[in-house]
Amino acid sequence: MRWLWTSRRFDARLLRVVLLPLAGLWAAAVALRNVRYERGWAKARPLPLRAVGVGNLSVGGSGKTPVASWIAGYLASRGLVPGVLVNAHGKDEALVHQNRVPTARVISDPDRVLASARAREQGAQVLVLDDAFQLRGIAVDLNLVVVSAETSRTVPWLLPAGPWREGWSALRRADALVVTRKRASAQVARELFDRLRPRIRRGGAAAIARLEVARYEGLESGRVLAGGGGALEGKRVVAASAISDPHSFVVQTKATGALVQVATWPDHHEFRDEDLAWLAKAARKADFLVVTQKDAVKLRGRWPASVPEPMVAMLDLLWEAGQDDLKGALNTLISG
Repeated sequence: MRWLWTSRRFDARLLRVVLLPLAGLWAAAVALRNVRYERGWAKARPLPLRAVGVGNLSVGGSGKTPVASWIAGYLASRGLVPGVLVNAHGKDEALVHQNRVPTARVISDPDRVLASARAREQGAQVLVLDDAFQLRGIAVDLNLVVVSAETSRTVPWLLPAGPWREGWSALRRADALVVTRKRASAQVARELFDRLRPRIRRGGAAAIARLEVARYEGLESGRVLAGGGGALEGKRVVAASAISDPHSFVVQTKATGALVQVATWPDHHEFRDEDLAWLAKAARKADFLVVTQKDAVKLRGRWPASVPEPMVAMLDLLWEAGQDDLKGALNTLISG
C-alpha cells in the first residue's frame, strides 16, 4: 500500500486511477456521516470523565500512539490517574501504553463509552482516547489530530486510492494539532505545520514533535545497549516489525550504519510459534535482531532463553515546537 500511495511509476498511477471510484464512495460515506453530526441528526454520546481524543487523518504510522502515551504520562505527572482507551484490535498498543505509563488504567474495547465506565471504576480521573478523531459518536473535551510529515510525499486521495481517511477540511474539528516526523526533515515538518495550523479551530494548540530512537534495550533483560545506535555500525542486523509504517523503522535502523536485513509482517500481527522460531533463527545468524516497542510487548516472555535476546528500539518523543502550548491546553482541560 505504501508503494501504491507514494510511487510515481506508471503502474502505481494507473492503479490509483482505477481505485478512484472507490475513493469517491468512501468520500461520500464520510461526508454523510459528518453531515449527520453537524446538523444534529445524530448526537455524540457523553463520557463520564474529561477526555482527550487523539487521532489522525491518514492510515497508521503518524505517531498517534506515542503522542497519546505522552499525554497520559503528562497527566500522570500532574497527579492524575489517566484512563487510556484503545480499540479492541489494538491490543499491542494497549500493552505499549501500560508499559510507558504504569499508573494508567488501560482498557481495550471498541465501545469507548463502556470502556470509559470501566476505567472510572478502576480509578481513572481523566481519559485519553487513542485513535479517536473519526469517532464522531463520542464527545471529547479536547480533540487532537496527529499528522505525519512523511505523508507530505503521498498522494492526496482518500482510501483506497490514497492513505487518507479524511481530507484536510476535517481539521476544522480539531482543537489541537501535532505534526510528527521520523525520517522527514525539520523543514518539511515546519512547512506542513505552517500549512495546517490555520485550519484548526482558532486558538487551538499546535506543536511539532520528532520521533527518534533514543536507545536500544534488551527484550527480556532491559539492558541498555552500550554505545546506543553506534554499536550497530557495520553489524549484521535484522530489523523485524509488524507495524503500519515499517519503512521509517528500517530507515532509522539503517541510519546507525548497520547492514540491515528487513523482515515485516502486517500491522497488529500476532506472532505465532513459527514466527518466533524464524526470529530466533535470524537472531542466531545475525549480530543483532532489532524490533519495535509495539512488537516487543508481543514477544516478551516468549523468547527462548538459549537465543540472544532482541534489542528493542526505544522511541522518544522530542518536542521541536509548541510543547508549552499543548501543555497549556491540557492544563485548561483538567482545571476546567
